[in-house]
Amino acid sequence: MFATITSGLTTLLTLAGLGYYVVALLSARAFLRRKHFPAGFAPRVSILKPLRGVDPGMLEAFASHCRQDYSSEYEILFGVADIDDPAVALVRQLQADFPAQSIRLIVCPEDLGANGKVSCLAQLLPRAQYDYLIVNDSDIHVSPRYLANVLSPFTPVPDQRPVGLVTALYRGRAHGTIGSKLEALGISTDFAPAVLTSRFLERGLAFGLGSTLAVSRHALNAIGGFAPLADYLADDYQMGARIHRAGFRIELADEIVETSVPAYRFADFVQHQLRWMRTMRESRRAGYAGMIFSYGLALASLNLIATGFSLPALALFSMALLLRVALALGAGVTLLGDDQVLRDLWLLLPRDLVALALWAWCYASNTVTWRGARMVIREGKIIRPEPEAISASGTPVVKGR
Repeated sequence: MFATITSGLTTLLTLAGLGYYVVALLSARAFLRRKHFPAGFAPRVSILKPLRGVDPGMLEAFASHCRQDYSSEYEILFGVADIDDPAVALVRQLQADFPAQSIRLIVCPEDLGANGKVSCLAQLLPRAQYDYLIVNDSDIHVSPRYLANVLSPFTPVPDQRPVGLVTALYRGRAHGTIGSKLEALGISTDFAPAVLTSRFLERGLAFGLGSTLAVSRHALNAIGGFAPLADYLADDYQMGARIHRAGFRIELADEIVETSVPAYRFADFVQHQLRWMRTMRESRRAGYAGMIFSYGLALASLNLIATGFSLPALALFSMALLLRVALALGAGVTLLGDDQVLRDLWLLLPRDLVALALWAWCYASNTVTWRGARMVIREGKIIRPEPEAISASGTPVVKGR
């Protein structure tokens, strides 16, 4: 009886996974065939970059923001909580390398919430000169047309809701280790298709991506600025969701940026994935539950085992493998331009099996590790434990739970 139930369940889940792959392929195709935004709208813009520590390739990522083919003025504001932060030296080097570019380093010492990045942004905001703002992570590398591509969707269109936020897809540049390769492969072949599928099914986006958050000051003021986000871990999601609820449109830019994926050990990869998954689970519970259907290849593998490698299960596995590879090539290589996908294609099945296991494991706890500190997420918010409230296993204990 158990074997029959298991084989039946994995068969149904695999079929649902095949359906997801088809929809994801259609979503990627729709994005590739989209109408591009008109060029020409080029407002003055402030780029806000909160910093803490040094990431691989960070100076070159900074420099890419200074080599913009942009027809209007822009400034870059770097924020640090402590002037002794090692990132300060890189900012000083950048100022020396690009003396004509407006680059300012601002110390942001106030602790406005558990999310230090947002706390820094809230203190940078009053120092920004312009009415359009861009926030992106410290390791984001951009093309010379980045500002032009990210700002063009703000072009006013009669009889349409104004655009309040523009975000961008991204690919990851791996650094040698298996953990780093698995992370980069997941970004290009799993995360990006999921974003495009959400955009396709929901007829637009209702959230932002931390790779790029371009926002009008008008839209940001409508949600109370950055300060209300200071206790949320998924500040990019929260900003987008609030701007969407405030009546603004969110657009996906004609720009693919690149993030540097650290040389994770496997344990570091697992911790990072669990943090991302638990954050998403707390932000979009129904969407997170539905993620199980995105692991069609892993589910087809379980179905093979559950059915004793039956002929129908082999056929389902073959179909899942074909569609999974097609999605990886279509989204990762064609759309994102990620040449690493071809090199690491053999890791697709191991990566999906690990991801499925982590998806289930995610429900076991609300604890995440972020920048070396263990903390609890509740309803999307970071709950900082009392210093003495640590269990014997080292897990944070939050009062009232």
